[in-house]
Amino acid sequence: MILPEPSLDTPQCSAKGCRTDAVWVLAWNNPKVHTPERRKTWLACEEHREHLSQFLGVRGFLKDVVRLADWEAAQES
Repeated sequence: MILPEPSLDTPQCSAKGCRTDAVWVLAWNNPKVHTPERRKTWLACEEHREHLSQFLGVRGFLKDVVRLADWEAAQES
């Protein structure tokens, strides 16, 4: 399998070994460590969005899944 060449300007997927450009932001928080309003983020490509979401969801950490473009637009406003 040939992986696409990663862009230096585009954030990459957080899945181990993946270098694909990210499309999704998975906002999460570990309630044992973080305050309720705190949001940590993982980035995901299309292929790994479901896997990473399930990993965080099973632990009760997943708070939101948003398209990267929408997340960046919200951060700018």
